[in-house]
Amino acid sequence: MPTNTTTNKTRKRQAAPIDNSYGHLQPQALDIERVVLGALMIDKDAFTVVSEILHPETFYEPRNQKIFHAIQTLNMSEQPVDIMTVTEQLRKEGTLEEVGGPAYIVELSSHVASSAHIEYHARILAQKSLARQLISFASMVETEAFDETVDVDELMQKAEGNLFELSQKNIAKDYSHIAPVLAEAHRKLMKASESKGGLTGVPTGYDELDRITSGWQSSDLIIVAGRPAMGKTSFALSLARNIAVDYQLPIAFFSLEMSSVQLVDRLISNVCEVGGNKILSGQLTPDEWERFDANVRKLESSPIYIDDTSSLSVFELRTKARRLVREHGIKVLMIDYLQLMNASGMRFNSRQEEVSTISRSLKGLAKELEIPVIVLSQLNRTVENREGIDGKRPQLSDLRESGAIEQDADMVLFVHRPEYYGIKDDGKGNSLVGMAQIIIAKHRKGATGDVILRFQGQYTRFSNPDDKDLAAPPDDFGGEVIGSRMNDDPLPPPPPMSDF
Repeated sequence: MPTNTTTNKTRKRQAAPIDNSYGHLQPQALDIERVVLGALMIDKDAFTVVSEILHPETFYEPRNQKIFHAIQTLNMSEQPVDIMTVTEQLRKEGTLEEVGGPAYIVELSSHVASSAHIEYHARILAQKSLARQLISFASMVETEAFDETVDVDELMQKAEGNLFELSQKNIAKDYSHIAPVLAEAHRKLMKASESKGGLTGVPTGYDELDRITSGWQSSDLIIVAGRPAMGKTSFALSLARNIAVDYQLPIAFFSLEMSSVQLVDRLISNVCEVGGNKILSGQLTPDEWERFDANVRKLESSPIYIDDTSSLSVFELRTKARRLVREHGIKVLMIDYLQLMNASGMRFNSRQEEVSTISRSLKGLAKELEIPVIVLSQLNRTVENREGIDGKRPQLSDLRESGAIEQDADMVLFVHRPEYYGIKDDGKGNSLVGMAQIIIAKHRKGATGDVILRFQGQYTRFSNPDDKDLAAPPDDFGGEVIGSRMNDDPLPPPPPMSDF
């Protein structure tokens, strides 16, 4: 009797239910997995409904992953999908016995009457899969955060990169009927018809450029490119000045190369028309002090927000940009410049792949925030090897890592100063001395063409050709153009001074 009592107690202990309060099961829905697989084998059209939602790794149970892979393979090769074909495909792949043999395949389809709710069930599985991925991601971050040998800043970069990659893989945008889209297009058209001079975006401050572009449009990625010493940063600062000072629209300027003080010095030179060398030395004439006092307050009250973080990652930029839009209502985002950005935290086989991720992310950011994003970019040295007036004109193929940048950009502008190469006219009798060409090489929403602006290098300034100056015109060629430390090739040679 004592022996039997002991045996009964043992049996009771073995039969006791598992207490889940001491641990967590990963998010899963095994019953739904089986229902979905069964539905896919009884309805030939079911796979097209879930093909963009489900992948083998979406399933929690390994054998269900293998069965879905077999169904996917049959559909991609346009073969019929049923109990027999799936069984044969698994046999070909050598995984039939691993999944439980033909009996399990039959069992899956026997409990399903139709595929009526397959899309709903598929989305549940996708959510469970995403939850498991987030758990794995959080676990990785937690483990490395406890490791005292790991640099916290590097871990942040890695975490941001991995989370971005995870979000990109799981973004699914459904189609929509034309009616609501048409209504939105009509609303924008009516709003545009009410605007002055057809200006529907953020004004640039340049008459001809506004005429062609209708202003910087929301959700657009705009690339401003040029060779060293052409004045890319000066053009960007002039745009910033026009937008923030003249039109009082908030902008954010991310300067990856210059410090905020250097940037502000150049803005002061632009707004007050005081030479950059004099601002650096402090040796201003009485007239210059007067212009400084009269105009610096315009800059002081302007809604310009500067971030001079060097080696900024695209993921840090996204976080900061969202905050700036939320807190300050930023209307334009400027970045100087693309080649100094990185995508830390992600692995790439080449710099071209990294630049591709950066440009794609910047375009996504413009769409998300619904503001224009203006990015400065370098050109390669190919232009220096070409001869003649047309040979010196930049081309889309001159963009560094051009494939991805050109593809993602809605607009590509080149800053070009023919005068720098000793070209004094455009071949049609029009003088190019003291002038710059803004070449619109790509415009997804409109026309391309050239815009002529006046360049005042000593003030780091571009202006409309007929704008009046506060100060006297420059008496030397080119003005003060600051070269970039990132240029690994020499500046293009200036023309002989005797030519001017």
